[in-house]
Amino acid sequence: MTKDGSNLTSLTGDKFEALIENNDIVFIDFWASWCAPCKQFAHVYERVAGSYKNIIFANLNIEEESELADVFQIRSIPHLMVFKQGIAIYSEAGSMPESTLKELVEQALVADVSEIKAQLKEENK
Repeated sequence: MTKDGSNLTSLTGDKFEALIENNDIVFIDFWASWCAPCKQFAHVYERVAGSYKNIIFANLNIEEESELADVFQIRSIPHLMVFKQGIAIYSEAGSMPESTLKELVEQALVADVSEIKAQLKEENK
């Protein structure tokens, strides 16, 4: 949770690494103020975030954080990324209904990344 007790936070590049490393599951919504589909998805995103207090839901404005958007090759928005234990487990552009986002959250909760972590550890030896 963020300092104010909320699990919905505005993300900046300087906070990115710490947020991913210090939280088990992090959802990141890449958006821009001029993007109408982003604004529609924001309402769904906020409602779902309110239902899952143990997960961090972050918003990243691609106009203000263009370097981070470039790192992740964000070409179409809204774009949602999900990290579990520091590993990207989902990355997809486009809006989605609330039921689909809730299903994605449930999948993230049960996703087992232990094999991926072991593989990465082996590669880094």
